[in-house]
This record gives sequence, C-alpha cells and structure tokens, in this order.
Amino acid sequence: MRPDPFAWTPHPEALAAIALTVAAYALATRRHRAARRQVALFAAAVALLLATAVTPLDSLTYHLLTAHLLQNVVLAEWAPALLVAAVPLSLADELDRLPAWRRLTRPVVALPLWIAVYSLWHLPPAYDTALRHPNTLLHLEHASYLAAGVLVWWPVFQGRLSYGVRAGYLFLAFALASPIGLLLAVLPEPAYDFYADGFEPWGLTALADQTIAGITMATEQALGFFALFVWAFFRFLRDEERPAAEIV
Repeated sequence: MRPDPFAWTPHPEALAAIALTVAAYALATRRHRAARRQVALFAAAVALLLATAVTPLDSLTYHLLTAHLLQNVVLAEWAPALLVAAVPLSLADELDRLPAWRRLTRPVVALPLWIAVYSLWHLPPAYDTALRHPNTLLHLEHASYLAAGVLVWWPVFQGRLSYGVRAGYLFLAFALASPIGLLLAVLPEPAYDFYADGFEPWGLTALADQTIAGITMATEQALGFFALFVWAFFRFLRDEERPAAEIV
C-alpha cells in the first residue's frame, strides 16, 4: 500500500536515528566547543533530515520519481555536507587520528565509495526493489546515502587538503555524479517500473516525471557543486596571494 501522497508520515526508525544524532552532537560539543555558525549548520541538517522522514515529501516519493530524487539528494548531498561542516575542528582532529576513519575519508576512497553507492541504488532493479521494501531495503538505501555523503564531504570541510586540491576534488565529484540526472533526463522510456503509472493528480506521465526529475537533479548538482568549487577556488587564490604579499 502506497501512502496518501500528501500525508505526514513520521517514521519511528528515522526519528529515533535523528534523535540519536542530535544527542551525540550535544554530547560531543560539550567537550569540543562548537561555534554558533556550526550549531546553525547542524540545526539545518536536522531540519532537512526531518523533512525527508516526516513531511509529505516522504509520502510523495512513493508516487513521484521527482520527489524521490529530491529526497535522495538531501540524504546524499545536502544533509551530510551540513553535518560535516558543523563538526568542531578539535573533534575533527580527534576523529582524524583514528586509522579507520582516516582511511575511509581519503579522497581516493571516499569519492569512489560515494559514487558507487549513488549509482548502484539508482539502477532500476535496486531502485524498484527498495521501494517495494520500505521498512528494510529503503531504510538501508537512505542510511548508506547519508554515511557515504559524510565520508565524501569530509575532505572538503574537514580534511587537510589545500583549497586548490579541494576545488579539483569538487569538480571531479560533480563530473562523476552528474551523469545520473542527465541520463534520466534524456532516456526515451521510463526506467523504473514502480513509477510506470505516472502521477494522475498532477497529470504527469511516468516519462514526464522522469524527465523533470533528471533535470532537477542535474541542475541542483551543477549549482551546488559550482558554488562550492568557486568557494574553494577563491580560498585557494587568497592563500596563494598571502606569501606574495609577505615577500613584498
């Protein structure tokens, strides 16, 4: 049974996971002081996670591919980016001293892992099967998006990479992730059986929904990654100008 597309559907498992995340951050920031900006970023991440688990956005994901792709983007990109940016520097340093964490957050590990998670879950057999098993596989899909997202954003906001390398890393991440949305936007046939009937209340066919979903995903990634690329690039230029100014 698919839920009412406009119903608020709180999921106890997701709410419990969000509550544990909030509790863990509160405990961690008692030892590692967080700036107000970091607390605000964490609050924004929690708000996004709640939106994916409680609001009608979640209900719509069972009817509209566009809504589901938006939910995926929040879980794989926006929320983990905010969570990583909210980590105090002293806590990040402590985590970076853990060998396993240091290996997982290396760019050559984190980026391929994130791309693999993103790509494999969007293959039609995996996508359709997860939607038909919302209490097991779909939760696993969402958890893997969030976990891989935290790893991939760590080198951007918390790593020891120069800003020039971060800019290149962001460009590569966009280049590898963008084909998913672009492919969905140009496919001549619906890719997912689960959405084959379209969305009658809005008069959307399955193919129209898929095209909108692909364009939306590609546009979001282009704007988001470009904005972060520009941020890293200008930080790189500023760092390069400092030695020159000191010599003069």
